[in-house]
Amino acid sequence: MDGRGPAWAASGAMILTGRPEGPPLGAPSALIDLVDRATSMLHRGSGGRVCVDGLALLGERAALGDLSRGGAISCGGGARLVPARDGWLAVSLARPDDVAALPAWLGRDVPGDDPWPIVYEAVAVAPVAALDERAGLLGLPCAAVGSVGPCAHPVFDLPLEALQVGGSNEGGSPPVEEVMVVDLSSLWAGPLCGQLLAAAGADVIKVESTTRPDGARHGPAPFFDLLNGAKRSVALDLTTPAGRRDLERLISAADVVIESARPRALAQLGIYLDDVLSQPGGPRVWASITSHGRRPAQAQRVGFGDVAAAAGGLIAHDDDGPCFLADAVADPLAGLVAAAAVLEALGVGGRWLIDAALAPMAASVAGPLIDVRGLRAQPPRAREASRPAPRAGADTDAVLGQLGP
Repeated sequence: MDGRGPAWAASGAMILTGRPEGPPLGAPSALIDLVDRATSMLHRGSGGRVCVDGLALLGERAALGDLSRGGAISCGGGARLVPARDGWLAVSLARPDDVAALPAWLGRDVPGDDPWPIVYEAVAVAPVAALDERAGLLGLPCAAVGSVGPCAHPVFDLPLEALQVGGSNEGGSPPVEEVMVVDLSSLWAGPLCGQLLAAAGADVIKVESTTRPDGARHGPAPFFDLLNGAKRSVALDLTTPAGRRDLERLISAADVVIESARPRALAQLGIYLDDVLSQPGGPRVWASITSHGRRPAQAQRVGFGDVAAAAGGLIAHDDDGPCFLADAVADPLAGLVAAAAVLEALGVGGRWLIDAALAPMAASVAGPLIDVRGLRAQPPRAREASRPAPRAGADTDAVLGQLGP
């Protein structure tokens, strides 16, 4: 046995993989190799400042939220693997809007108090491709297992796509300590990317809407603190012209922007990425971390970590069928890989658009599971937060004042 099995067993992710009544399961060797490669790149790109156990990042939310493996039910409980007539679907009903969309998706009434029995019944007799397509049109976080392939043009030896705008020497390469990061993302993948860049020495500013703050604020406080404690906090009323102007000022002043919104959502705020990247100055790196990527055919798809991983085929299997692998594994994987890519792009110079899509990234490392028989799975663990996360908007006046008029 090589070192992959012991590393997986020690990470805290193995104990989150498999059925509650069965043994913990292995992971694809390609997943372990990618995490190791991205972790090494992050260490090098940060000048040695960031020293993390990359595989342990996959279990941090479970450690802080006291989550455990659920087999065909995700560790967080909001997603399930549901058998269809000719395949499997990953379905998340974590948001009230998702439950409200079920009648339109399934073509029948669905009780809001316990929708899952009807979901299982209706999905069992329907073709998986039709269900997948209709879910995409309705904005449901649902995907056919294995329906997404790996990204077409990997860059930096990482499974993401990137477009360089301008030459490699354009503007030089600033030290990480002089880099300002505007983090517009929410939940897990984007905020983890921002946290790792903050650990590398960057000044990371978390930007939230006053009317729609990061939903992770309602989750386990220690996890939110871990991802956001080292950042400054700005809150803007994006329903007003003044709030949108301040957002534009922040983006123009940033060296790096991290966002996890579909292109349509940014366009509604008057932010068009082609315009941002074509103007003089502005961000050196724009990191877009979404479920399915920015290509037009997939850009409006919705999917959280568990669903995106399943869409890419990054799941475990036993004799009873598919199981979720770790806890929303595509989220921390994408956050780690995106952070490594941002540092790599800053080192190369020029201006970059990084498209770090969860589902294609998961597809790039899906495959047979390594044999972990005889290995003892360790519980998940988490790093300590540098400090409590600031309240939303605690640094708004200071940050905007720093930008000048």
